Amino acid sequence: MGLIDIRDDGPVRWVRLADGRHNALTEPMVAAITDALELPGATRVVVLAGTRAIFCSGADPDVLAGLTAGAVEPTELVLPRVVLGAEVPVVAAMTGHAIGGGLVLGLCADVVLFAAESRYGATFMNHGFTPGMGATRLLEKVMRPALAHELLLGGEPWRGAALARHGVANVWLRNEVETRAEELAWRIADKPRSAVVRLKRELARPWQEAFEAAHPVEARMHRACFAELRRELAHA
Repeated sequence: MGLIDIRDDGPVRWVRLADGRHNALTEPMVAAITDALELPGATRVVVLAGTRAIFCSGADPDVLAGLTAGAVEPTELVLPRVVLGAEVPVVAAMTGHAIGGGLVLGLCADVVLFAAESRYGATFMNHGFTPGMGATRLLEKVMRPALAHELLLGGEPWRGAALARHGVANVWLRNEVETRAEELAWRIADKPRSAVVRLKRELARPWQEAFEAAHPVEARMHRACFAELRRELAHA
């Protein structure tokens, strides 16, 4: 079974995470997403989706173990750069749950759709380390800073319906998310490609800059947290 399914429907490219398990961000999954965003010239919009149950569960346990052990550098967590830098707009149809880096992946899209019934959480601190992948800035792309800070510090996943009550837009019933995403994708695809590319570039620029500013700061916090975790393990 492949990690992702790619379907080109004329100018709309569907990229669906579908590893048959939890759609975790393993190294092969990250490589597959990166490859899928190398787009044909006819593509005007990408819909990034998962399964009905799970959009993306975040970093795989082996990746987390590698970070903790120092075998994987925090500076390698640059998938947001790929999504933010996609040539054409990306619509994230987060029908299923999105946790940790999986939530950040969706937030890198130009338009983000949530499901009222699913859970979305920046759960990094639950594992004993600070957020990564630009989460410290990118959550503010779709929610007020006060709410973003609560999710980052508390680590509790929230249902989409609760996010909607706190002002988060584009929260739909689960069975409507992909329909809405497809409708929006075709509205975008109806526009001249050159105009779409130019507008996407300008809309994404502030968030690309936010990610690039946050990434080295988060990497420094990660190194300190992981060093402390290694010391604790050594004395356990």
